[in-house]
Amino acid sequence: MSQSSTLFIGMDVHKESIAVAYVAQDHGAEVTYLGAIGTRQCDIDQLIRKMQSKAKHLVFVYEAGPCGYWLYRYLTKKDYDCWVVAPSLIPKKAGDRVKTDRRDAVQLARLARSGDLTPVYVPKVEDEAIRDLTRAREDTISDLKDTKFRLKAFLLRQDIRYTGRANWGPAHLRWLSEVVCPTPAQQIVFQEYVRAVNEHTERLQRLDQELREHVKAWRLYPVVEALQALRGVQCTVAVTLVAEMGDLTRFESPRELMKFLGLIPSEYSSGEQRRQGAITKAGNTHARRVLVEGAWAYRYPAKVSRHLQLRLEKQPKVIQDISWKAQVRLCKRYRRLVSRGKHANVVTVAIARELIGFMWAIAKEVPAVA
Repeated sequence: MSQSSTLFIGMDVHKESIAVAYVAQDHGAEVTYLGAIGTRQCDIDQLIRKMQSKAKHLVFVYEAGPCGYWLYRYLTKKDYDCWVVAPSLIPKKAGDRVKTDRRDAVQLARLARSGDLTPVYVPKVEDEAIRDLTRAREDTISDLKDTKFRLKAFLLRQDIRYTGRANWGPAHLRWLSEVVCPTPAQQIVFQEYVRAVNEHTERLQRLDQELREHVKAWRLYPVVEALQALRGVQCTVAVTLVAEMGDLTRFESPRELMKFLGLIPSEYSSGEQRRQGAITKAGNTHARRVLVEGAWAYRYPAKVSRHLQLRLEKQPKVIQDISWKAQVRLCKRYRRLVSRGKHANVVTVAIARELIGFMWAIAKEVPAVA
């Protein structure tokens, strides 16, 4: 094999092993399965030395998965090309029902050579740290919601009803402290549910505090602050979106960003017929969720509230103008779509699709960060 050729190395990465296959860029070259190696750094170094004896230019490819990006960072630190690809974007033959580590590694090497793989965005270490904080907060909210549901379901089975509004405010908590169950065993169950709610609430408060403190030292904090100039985009929404998406300006246009988030309608057209369906829901679900959550604020008439005004005062006039333009357009569009009989959820998704476009425009106005 010529030393000047490029070698594509497919790796099926697992917790304790990595299946490896490689193929040269030369036309007609066959894919060779090398076997399984360990996941220690010395095993990776041994693989690199073996591949360097076959080609000068090495391109490593593996699927994104639970093992994270440590392998990508280790290889790129040594100045090697490494692609991390999304499993959902890997072409598969119809009717292929056989899946093994060997076949996966061989397929990755072959598709990398043919140019049918698209690398995904890999966040920096500090960006991933903020993203871990936001996802831990999201998990805590989900756990808290489930725990509250179990407590309410338990009280309903005992026919113990709260006559007020169960918003977990001071009045509701005082009422819970006075509840007495029919038997001692059920009283223990009730108290454990209440303790679980309190523990998750305290955990959520701790994560909120840590997120607010760490985000101030983040390299993308100027973008987070600028995005809060938009209505419905407070700190949590802005931090989550930027942590999940990274630098918004890496997309060439707002339409590419909408497509990446899965907010564009699906389509099945043939000939002269054009059929559009629900949104594709491709891409990052965390970012899409908080974006739709923020879009609900535009169901009310355009208005600059006191809290929004305080956030706007920190931003330059060009960002303030984009914020007001977004309010006028999106609030008007929401009312117009609702008047045409569209469901509120469908309308909110349409607003979220346009909202990310205004976010992209604001991110373009923020000075670039390293």
